[in-house]
Amino acid sequence: MSNQINKVNWDVVNALGKQFAFCARPGFYGPCDPSRSIVALPDVDIQPKWDIPEKIAISTAICGAFNTKSTNPNHPITPDEIYQSAREACLAGSPIVHIHVRNEEGFNILDPVLFHRVIDPLREEFPDVIFDGCLVPDTEELWEKMVVMLKDRLLDVTPINTTATYLGDMILSKPPHVLIEKTRLCQEYGVKPQIAVYTDADIDNADRFLIKTDLLEKPYHFLILPALPGCSTMNNPVAMTESLLNLYNRIMDVDPGAVVMVAAAGRASSYLANLAMLLGLSVRVGMEDTVWKWPHKNDRIENNAEQFKTYKTLAEILGREVCTPGEYRKMIGLPLK
Repeated sequence: MSNQINKVNWDVVNALGKQFAFCARPGFYGPCDPSRSIVALPDVDIQPKWDIPEKIAISTAICGAFNTKSTNPNHPITPDEIYQSAREACLAGSPIVHIHVRNEEGFNILDPVLFHRVIDPLREEFPDVIFDGCLVPDTEELWEKMVVMLKDRLLDVTPINTTATYLGDMILSKPPHVLIEKTRLCQEYGVKPQIAVYTDADIDNADRFLIKTDLLEKPYHFLILPALPGCSTMNNPVAMTESLLNLYNRIMDVDPGAVVMVAAAGRASSYLANLAMLLGLSVRVGMEDTVWKWPHKNDRIENNAEQFKTYKTLAEILGREVCTPGEYRKMIGLPLK
């Protein structure tokens, strides 16, 4: 016995050992069945299967509007780089590819010509893949270009950002009348509005302006974009968990049947996507929403297709299967091709 002084009453322990022996005592129940109890009727399942969707939608976001080669040298910027990265994601099996385009200076731009240059050959080679992308007009001229793109059905899905918040060093603000008219146009031309939220206030905005007005058609499709500077704080694992659960629960308050996707954003990156998968949600991965592979390291993402394949593998480890483009269409209420 160790020389360490303890406060165990060894006289009592040894006396009990002599009286009852040093062995486990299972009692009269005998072997256990993890799903049944002998004190309950046979049809009572005491550990039923969790209500987790087997199918998971994984979207690959290629380049976004913010990150540059200065933050990640692997970031696709030119139309050819964006096309090649998107094609690799399609070849890897990504059912959804999220597209932005950049101008010659590397800035995000709403240019129908560049969008067609990237997406048209992809649609020809991968006719079933869902293409979505952000159409954010900040002038009347760009608004008209957005309308042309909606009429052309260049995209299948586009986010509606129901927010007024700091995003990094900029202010991202969408007035209510803009949200309402963009949603109306999307639905008129058969493009699915995806409600993009950065904070819990954005969920309330969507509810007040788009849902309570009976404008937005079901099923509602939310994209949670937290963990970016100025958005829902996720500076450590506990904050990440609490924040995501809060956002998810607020969406469920609005509609328990909503389809929810979570972007692997900011420092939370892969941990956030893993948590979303555990909650039974869908995920968006890729270079648009983060430059980091993991929250606790500075390793940069090298390739969008590899990101998709990594999360496909993680989904399979969790017993889930990546949905097909047709299954995603059915999930969010788009007509099948």
